[in-house]
Amino acid sequence: MLAAAAGRSRAAPRVVRTRVETEAGALVVEIDPEVAPITVANYLALVDARLLDGGAVYRVVTPANQPADTPHKIEVVQWGMNRPDDKPPPRPPIAHETTRQTGLRHVDGTVSMARAAGNGDHRVLRLHRRPARARFRRPPQPDGLGFAAFGRVAEGMDVIRALHVRGEADQYLARPVRVSSVRRVDPDSGPRR
Repeated sequence: MLAAAAGRSRAAPRVVRTRVETEAGALVVEIDPEVAPITVANYLALVDARLLDGGAVYRVVTPANQPADTPHKIEVVQWGMNRPDDKPPPRPPIAHETTRQTGLRHVDGTVSMARAAGNGDHRVLRLHRRPARARFRRPPQPDGLGFAAFGRVAEGMDVIRALHVRGEADQYLARPVRVSSVRRVDPDSGPRR
């Protein structure tokens, strides 16, 4: 009887949603802390500290702006905080969670954390426009570990598509698209300010 009561008192896994407001429109990112706990905790710490506010969508990767000999072309909208390369990251490096560990796949709408020196790059988040070979044991990362997928776009794929159309000959946008704020949507999903 105690075991049954304990089972009932445990909360079911909670999906957390965050709303990303951009100049091009809003999107909602849905994440599950139990699937990619390290990467999700890092992302939510950035959200709760408002470190992603004032960032930008600054890179759009399309088949046309990748070198012709790229073996595994990707389609990505990349965004993050505006932090100079010489400024230290706001948080310590995190362990890389591969898609083999999490079971997630890079499909249309997947959200992943970029990497710097093998760990989470706190400046950059990637929104996958189409299925990408950015998973464990596949390029584009030289070590074959891919990017840490940790969520998906639950609302606003039309915004991602509109951003993706802005891709230029150079992957880095001449005029980045401002990200005004990133906030948790669920009232009971953690810190809010």
